[in-house]
Amino acid sequence: MAQPADLLFSREHEWVKVDGDSATVGITEYAQSSLGDIVYVELPKLGTEVAQFSTTGVIESVKAVSDLYTPLGGEVTEVNESLQNDPALVNREPFAGGWLFKLRLKNVSEKDNLLSPETYAQLVAEAQ
Repeated sequence: MAQPADLLFSREHEWVKVDGDSATVGITEYAQSSLGDIVYVELPKLGTEVAQFSTTGVIESVKAVSDLYTPLGGEVTEVNESLQNDPALVNREPFAGGWLFKLRLKNVSEKDNLLSPETYAQLVAEAQ
């Protein structure tokens, strides 16, 4: 499964798109597919300070409840309000409309701890 070239990935199957000192976070195609139909998403509150790789919320599907992690640290500046009424948006558009939250980054160099699209694709291939 090809990964978008403009994203970075965590081993916990979150993606992040960095734009200067801000970032958008979501879960990957592989993660949403593994979870199945998503029925609930609990996101961090605006203004929350999060550390890289820390738990930021919960995602619930018909199969399981899983923790959400943040691939980068910073302050939560926006959450995807659309997911309150339509959590399945994560299933339909994991790399677009199904994003989870946005951050003002604390330390942009943390992105060096993340996986490239190619490395993440290898991780997923080994898991299947």
